[in-house]
Amino acid sequence: MTIPFVDLQAQYHSIKSEVDQALAAVIADSAFIGGKDNRFVRAFEDQFADYVGVNHCIGCGNGTDSIEILLKAMGIGPGDEVIVPASSWISTSEAVGAVGATPVFVDVHPLYHTIDPEKIEQKITSKAKAIIPVHLYGLPADMDPILAIAKKYGLSVLEDCAQAHGALYKGRMVGAMGHAASFSFYPGKNLGAYGDAGCMVTNDEEIAKTARMIANHGQLVKHDHVMEGRNSRLDGIHAAILSVKLPHLKEWTELRIRHASHYSHNLRELGVRTPAVPHDSVHVYHLYVIVSSERDALQRHLRQAGIATAIHYPTPLPLLKPYLAQGNDSKDYPVVVDHMDKLLSLPMYPELHVNELNMVVKEISLFMQPGKVG
Repeated sequence: MTIPFVDLQAQYHSIKSEVDQALAAVIADSAFIGGKDNRFVRAFEDQFADYVGVNHCIGCGNGTDSIEILLKAMGIGPGDEVIVPASSWISTSEAVGAVGATPVFVDVHPLYHTIDPEKIEQKITSKAKAIIPVHLYGLPADMDPILAIAKKYGLSVLEDCAQAHGALYKGRMVGAMGHAASFSFYPGKNLGAYGDAGCMVTNDEEIAKTARMIANHGQLVKHDHVMEGRNSRLDGIHAAILSVKLPHLKEWTELRIRHASHYSHNLRELGVRTPAVPHDSVHVYHLYVIVSSERDALQRHLRQAGIATAIHYPTPLPLLKPYLAQGNDSKDYPVVVDHMDKLLSLPMYPELHVNELNMVVKEISLFMQPGKVG
């Protein structure tokens, strides 16, 4: 038996007839390019706005674009600073740099891996304009103190929900708590297209209007260019696929949570640290990440057993080459530095079978001696 890290083919075959019909409908209409006249894009935007519980959803080319466009729509640019977590995919910080602003990094919570609210205020200067909390791995960031800090200092809050479709924080859906939010529909996400795709959501009418213009060459009406924008549109094919998948997301999320519970129940006595989840949050497990002091050797053992794993993310953002000129020092980010060589992502997707989960547990058990501290 071999177990992939993610199996997109398994998901496709489970909804093949629905997907094929949706693709045929787009092709029949030649509805390939996004815009106000594309019924597939309009339908998905309405569906996803209802799902998140917001007034506006604007499709765009990918999750990275969505962060950058929203920052521009919020008026953030050169000379400004944006607070971001020290652990995330580079999209979070590079979008800040792309608008001419500076990302200011904050260490993460040692158990939850999301930005640590207790460390944010010490990084706020007069140049700060926004905070980007990342709902990392599928677990919501601790939003109430983040929102309180933002209100205290007059900062915008842009939620990065790329890994957290459907996650809940104290009963509230991620993406509906900040001033605006970014979603990625990269194929491997909990809700994924069949290529690059993303969207922006907000309850703010002005942010929505400006973001839609930026994403469509600075126009709301064709040839009436109000500003210089860019070309970042959700296309008809991806929108149609996402509309097919969205009704399945609840079931897929429940399966992810069930798989994670199986892992956690069977791994917690094996010397690895399993994901911690606050009692008032719902983790949707885009990634199931364990902590082990023997990470690299464990990964090799699993690879030899036919089990694919991944490392997210090997180098903390502030220590990547593009940001070293800021004078970032590893001692300023003790949690992410401590985790650099300890985090390992196990296979996680809805279609995993219990015998595959048991095989992963068995191989970790064979490697780790009971009682060893992770």
